Amino acid sequence: MTNRDAWAYNASQTKLATNMTSMIGFYNAEVERFNAAHPRLDTKARQAKVDGFIDTDPTRISWTHNVKQDLVRNNFYTFEPECMISSLYRPFTKQWLYYNRRFNERVYQMPRIFPNAAADNIAIMVKQRPTENSQLALIVNAPPELQTDGGAQSFPLYLYDEAAQASKDDLFAEPSEGGLRRRDAITDAGLAHFASAYPGESIGKEDLFYYVYGILHSPDYRERFADNLSKELPRIPAVKKAADFWAFSKAGRALADLHLNYETVEPYPLTIEAKGTLTDADYRVEKMKLAKKGDKTTVIYNHRITLKGIPEAAWDYVVNGKAALDWVMERQAVRTDKASGIVNDANDWATETMGNPKYPLELFQSVVTVSLETMKIVKALPALDI
Repeated sequence: MTNRDAWAYNASQTKLATNMTSMIGFYNAEVERFNAAHPRLDTKARQAKVDGFIDTDPTRISWTHNVKQDLVRNNFYTFEPECMISSLYRPFTKQWLYYNRRFNERVYQMPRIFPNAAADNIAIMVKQRPTENSQLALIVNAPPELQTDGGAQSFPLYLYDEAAQASKDDLFAEPSEGGLRRRDAITDAGLAHFASAYPGESIGKEDLFYYVYGILHSPDYRERFADNLSKELPRIPAVKKAADFWAFSKAGRALADLHLNYETVEPYPLTIEAKGTLTDADYRVEKMKLAKKGDKTTVIYNHRITLKGIPEAAWDYVVNGKAALDWVMERQAVRTDKASGIVNDANDWATETMGNPKYPLELFQSVVTVSLETMKIVKALPALDI
């Protein structure tokens, strides 16, 4: 939770660097100005003066409690380029994040799951207040943004601990860069609990991890435990048959492959109607919209391109309260933050990061495929016999 998304997130890595460098520079200047105005105040007196003193111009800085406290403590900061990493801002939408304890108001447990850009991990993200007819979970391989609808709990495959703090039990954890040790997040006791239900089966922790992802996609599970799921985190049952365990585990693995690699799945062959011959510049998107209210088979991509032949079933894959395709339409756009005036242009991710001006259009096509294949796997899940 950055509490300053307009500043700490951007589709452009270059613009993110510019925005954060500017804000940090302004913050440091405010520290100097405060020190000059109140050179002999103790910490308590500085605390009392800070709110009435600082310049709160939203085009220069986004103040939060933690950053004000840093000013009180006379802390100065520099821009750190290595803090810019890829983050899942919304389902099927990545942006650059300035991943930094000082300028993210709350990092929670994310540094133990995704300590840096080089750390390899995946996590099952579960919404704390799932909406009706929406999938409970989405797998992620980058730090996810805490969303305004209640955020999420993340259950990772691995945990990263500081090597100096690793206990004797972690001596065989895999070493990682930066003085970190990686260990399995699923405990031996957790694995033993499920393995004991299926004598003679060779079940590993990854198998169990994907079983969880498969179970969380079960319509039977969501319906049977809807009341519990509205109040508490999911509890994972053991199904009766080993064959069903493997069916859920293999389905979970297939779903994870789709949801993590959504950018590289085969784009669905939509009919693309274009006015005239298209150049790279003609794929620029400002805001997609349905061609006609109530008709989801046609989307106006921009003033020159219309997408037709969208299967209605593609809108059935709902995650975090919206169809996956709605997330793409919402986020593949140009947005201006009212307070700061900062522009976040999805086309920047397409050109700078992906090197492909067609990326927003092709992403929409790919997520059509992801949505159809997801629902095909979900409908083929076995009945929940526990």
